Amino acid sequence: SMSLREHALALFRSAVGTVRPAPMLKRAVKLQGDGGAQLLVKGQAFPVKRNLYLVGFGKAVLGMAAAAEEILGDHLIRGIINVPIGIQESLQQAGMQEMLLKPHSKIQVIEGAKNNLPDPEALKGAAAIQQLAEGLTADDLLLVLISGGGSALLPAPIPPILLEEKEKLTKMLASRGAAIQELNTVRKALSVLKGGGLAQIAYPAQVVSLILSDVIGDPLDIIASGPTAASSHSIQDCLQILTKYNLLHSLPKSVETVLSRSPTKPTAAEDYSHVCNIIIGSNTLALDEAKCQAEGLGYTTLILSTAVLGEVGRVAMLYCQLIQLLHLGFTGLGEGPLSDRVRGSLLQLAAELEIPGLDLAEFLRVLRGLGPKRPVCILAGGETTVQLQGTGKGGRNQELALRVALGLHRARAMETSSPPGHCEIIFLSGGTDGQDGPTEAAGAFCSPELVGEALQEGLDVEAFLSNNDSYTFFSQFQDGHHLLVTGLTGTNVMDIQAILIR
Repeated sequence: SMSLREHALALFRSAVGTVRPAPMLKRAVKLQGDGGAQLLVKGQAFPVKRNLYLVGFGKAVLGMAAAAEEILGDHLIRGIINVPIGIQESLQQAGMQEMLLKPHSKIQVIEGAKNNLPDPEALKGAAAIQQLAEGLTADDLLLVLISGGGSALLPAPIPPILLEEKEKLTKMLASRGAAIQELNTVRKALSVLKGGGLAQIAYPAQVVSLILSDVIGDPLDIIASGPTAASSHSIQDCLQILTKYNLLHSLPKSVETVLSRSPTKPTAAEDYSHVCNIIIGSNTLALDEAKCQAEGLGYTTLILSTAVLGEVGRVAMLYCQLIQLLHLGFTGLGEGPLSDRVRGSLLQLAAELEIPGLDLAEFLRVLRGLGPKRPVCILAGGETTVQLQGTGKGGRNQELALRVALGLHRARAMETSSPPGHCEIIFLSGGTDGQDGPTEAAGAFCSPELVGEALQEGLDVEAFLSNNDSYTFFSQFQDGHHLLVTGLTGTNVMDIQAILIR
């Protein structure tokens, strides 16, 4: 029979597989009929007759474009996509031919945004995309492919603002502690294409956006700064943010000029009647697929949340306590003072973390009803944050797994009597893009026994953690058994966590 680790790996792979560009596009987009051909997008029909144009920007867009071109055939006239620098070479080296365009593709590829920052190359690509959109007529259909990282790949500051002026302003805001939402609000106000700009420029053509979401809650106007979605922010919001961080009086002249000419009201929703925005891939879709697979393997499966966020140490505590509770339930100790105590601190921790849409009380009620000796799988997704203190190697997923292992070890040391009955437990955390920090691992696995084994080998787990060196820690073990290595996946819907007990 498969080991628990193999089960966890199979679930992770199936979750990622369902949001890989090709399967994802083939599910969402179909071409129907010959004479009066129609493009079917998630059940909506658009007539096509060699009047299709395609643009795209983002980290996963190359694979999405390759799949789209295969589906569209000669209805596609031309396309331009902006993708991260070096991606074609990386995919070539990884042997991922299916993510690359064919030799005589009608789609032009522009690579830019080194280190995920807007640069002159990205600016050139954005200008080409803008030019294509400006030339469209009411008979045309513009297919827009969007994924995470799209914001840096679509820089088009409103003239006379220069890219470096916009960048400098963004950096000043960031250094004063502005949140990502605030940065994006200011960016959108100074951009030709973001905040619905691309959709407005493409009018009167029909615009269909296919979106791979890497943002918690899948907000259309936030993913890649919402180039085809009505912005929920106005110039007022932008001015408020600049005032809050005391920058209103030290703006470049060009920014002042643009802000003074900007309309005060955001574009009305009816101005987007020619636009259809469709999320074709998300963390939710990935977890739903993993849940089906887990149930097929005989696990009772619950999805905790697709919006797990917060500092990695606190999120690790949440998972530790959840695993303790599962363990108590599995061994028949689901009722009693110990379970009540763990439940209480779980609820308090969840309240502090403020995970959007999580009803933990209801989740724990369902968990309580499961009864002992039943194999259980709990799935979750989202994106944690790490406060870097050390100089080690690792990423947020490996650090999360190692912190969970340490928490489980400490909890075990505190139990005077170990619960009766044996069970196996594994925790997995991985990044769906196949990369976790500057390492070749996507994440890591851990078990409650891991830290005990490490201590016998003379490894000081806390020293590794305080140096943010989780990768080096996991690499100490034979055959890299604890590292999750998938290679580049060509997609990204944030991170996935799984807890399995049997």
